[in-house]
Amino acid sequence: MNKKQFSQQLSQNRLLYLSQADVSAVSLTMTEIVEALEKAFKEKGEGRLEMPPKPGIHPGGGDNFIHAMPAYIPGMQSAGVKWVSGFPENFRRGLPYITGLIILNDPETGLPVSVMDCVLITAMRTGAATAVAAKYLARSDSSMVGILGCGVQGRSNVEALNVLFPLKQVMAYDIDAQAASRYANEISDRFGLEVVIVDTPRKAVTSCDIVVTSGPILKKPHCTIQAGWMDEGSFASLVDFDSYWHPDAMRETDKFCTDDIPQLRHYQEVGYFQDIPPVHADLGEVVAGQKPGRETPHERTMTANLGLAMDDMAVAPLIYRQAVKKNIGTWLPL
Repeated sequence: MNKKQFSQQLSQNRLLYLSQADVSAVSLTMTEIVEALEKAFKEKGEGRLEMPPKPGIHPGGGDNFIHAMPAYIPGMQSAGVKWVSGFPENFRRGLPYITGLIILNDPETGLPVSVMDCVLITAMRTGAATAVAAKYLARSDSSMVGILGCGVQGRSNVEALNVLFPLKQVMAYDIDAQAASRYANEISDRFGLEVVIVDTPRKAVTSCDIVVTSGPILKKPHCTIQAGWMDEGSFASLVDFDSYWHPDAMRETDKFCTDDIPQLRHYQEVGYFQDIPPVHADLGEVVAGQKPGRETPHERTMTANLGLAMDDMAVAPLIYRQAVKKNIGTWLPL
């Protein structure tokens, strides 16, 4: 959709509602999402976006959260906010861990142009952020991935990594054996990869080129992964913050990165990330070439991706424009 068509939609004083099924029906590919996030990280590294640290509330206490995530990316003509919740105990009610909505605004007028479900977008863009980080921090010949946590993120992270790397084998660990079995069947069917269900966390770390921990986000880490488990030359993506990692294991890394240093410092102030290595770089700095990524085959590298509003705002306009083009969704009056 070009700018003239976009303006015509605004003049009708309406917005497009996209349900979870609608977002899925748009069929945006993981390749497109990875490319969009890499562009967004470059914009970030060069200081061309606005994204304050996300504020949150915590209904019910514990590790429950609801976050407001605003961002403006001028170079991608994108502005808006995600209102997203994560309730770790929702599975006991047959409900998803992550739920929420994205509001996409017109950067020129401020008018809302779309409200869309965020669940699929959150899953896909989080996996894509891991892939972008891995492009700069992992070995390019990485073929074995260890997944600890065979849920939504365990799936999307492998899907995204499979876009950029010659993956052959996935070592899958989950405390729920049935979840691991379902995961193995799905990943092998979808991507033609060999999936080995392992019975200990260490087997999903040692000997793996890339390690992804994708369990629930916890303020108090359970510290399962110990020093000495992660091989030289490997890369780890901490999708669940530092929940899985013992501080001594993290300190073995040669380069510890994050997707946003101000957001990391904010999380430290409220009790997360209390014992982590010094931060080598923001991923935006690495993508923009301002700081080095991997420099030798032997380095251990790691990123703690926090999940950024810019990730959502890089993807939401693509979803919206394709939905309009394909006549997907429901128009609602403003």
